[in-house]
Amino acid sequence: MEEEKLNKYDKAYLRIAREWSQLSYCERKKVGAIIVKDRMIISDGYNGTPSGFENCCEDEENLTKWYVLHAEANAILKVARSTQSCEGATLYITMSPCKDCSKLIHQSGITRVVYQNGYKDNSGITFLERAGVAVVCIPDLDK
Repeated sequence: MEEEKLNKYDKAYLRIAREWSQLSYCERKKVGAIIVKDRMIISDGYNGTPSGFENCCEDEENLTKWYVLHAEANAILKVARSTQSCEGATLYITMSPCKDCSKLIHQSGITRVVYQNGYKDNSGITFLERAGVAVVCIPDLDK
C-alpha cells in the first residue's frame, strides 16, 4: 500500500516537472526539475541561460550554447541561495541527469532521483547508483 501511494506521488511530482519544463526557452529540448523534501516542493528549475543573459539557448547552428544550465542544476542552485537544504530530498526530472549534474545531485545530499525520459548518455545514472542514490524511471506518466 505504501509503495502504491509513493508511486502516486512520484507521478504527480513528475507531472509538475513536465509542466515546469514548458517554461524553458530552449528549442531543442525542454527539461523541468522539482526538488521535494518532506512532501514539500523546496525548489524548481528548467533548462536555460543564466540570469541576465538573453533567453536563447541555441546558437545559429542550432547547437546548445555552452553556458546553458540544466534544469536540475538550476533547481539545486536555487536551494543553495535559500535557507533550505537538499539533504534527504528527492529530485523529479523529466530527463535523466547527465554525468556533470549527477555529481551536483550527489554532493547536494539528494538521496533519490525520479525521472521520465533517458538522456543519450546513461553514465549519470550509473554514477548516482554507485553513489547510493536511489534512481527510479517512470516512463508512462499517464497510466
